[in-house]
Amino acid sequence: MNKKIMDNSMGSCCIIFAILIFIHGFEAIVLRMDETLLGENFINKLFGILVIFVVLHIIGRKPEDIGFAKTGLAKGFLKGFALAVSSFMIAYIAEIIILRNQGLETHLGIFTTGFSLTGEATVHTGIGFILMCVFFNIVNVIMEEGTFRGLFYKIVETDHSMRAAIIFQAILFGIWHIVTPLHNLIDGDISLAAFAALGAGYIILAGMMGIKWALLYRMTGNLYAGMADHFFNNCVATNLLHVITDTGTDEMMIVRVAIAQLLSFTAVLAVWHKNRNSIF
Repeated sequence: MNKKIMDNSMGSCCIIFAILIFIHGFEAIVLRMDETLLGENFINKLFGILVIFVVLHIIGRKPEDIGFAKTGLAKGFLKGFALAVSSFMIAYIAEIIILRNQGLETHLGIFTTGFSLTGEATVHTGIGFILMCVFFNIVNVIMEEGTFRGLFYKIVETDHSMRAAIIFQAILFGIWHIVTPLHNLIDGDISLAAFAALGAGYIILAGMMGIKWALLYRMTGNLYAGMADHFFNNCVATNLLHVITDTGTDEMMIVRVAIAQLLSFTAVLAVWHKNRNSIF
């Protein structure tokens, strides 16, 4: 194992993270791949997967050492999907109730679209776009779970406590998502004040999700439950299954996601506390 990296685990992770988020920001803000026919920022995810393998080689570890276990895939996916489906079912119902109480007619629609904090996103129909959405989201969860819950957590845990490793990777995961509101700010879609509010909220929400998925990793011994929950959040609840009203589409998406994530986070934390005591 590379002693230099492990002697300064958090510093090393911050350097890796800085490289990754630079590529992420460059693709989203400069290349704007999400505005192409593909409708997705994916170069940074492919680059991130490459970085995972390079770092694993440098530190003398294998993919299974950071959670990509050879067994438990089906069981982990079932647990993750069960958590996601149950929490988002409640969230969708709550969202529809809120909208109908505002006098709006609602119905569900299945089509692909990129996530937008401003509610403005290009709609794509057709099986080809749906399959691309599924594929890109698979790449996304492999990269993000492998990087944050896998690589960063494992490196930091070598010389810090489990709690420190969980919180550290969650903070980085929260910061990772600042690119989205920054993109909107640069495009003039939101004000500086809105950017500050949305950025802080996004960091907190993504950080909470990072803690939840790290706890799932600890409880199951692999990344698969977190990957399934992560995939459902991004692919189904954000990109494919939409709530449509007479005035727009997914006007309360952030509320839907927040409700589902709070529910699932509470459930995972309760199970963790019951079985292994609190990390706090």
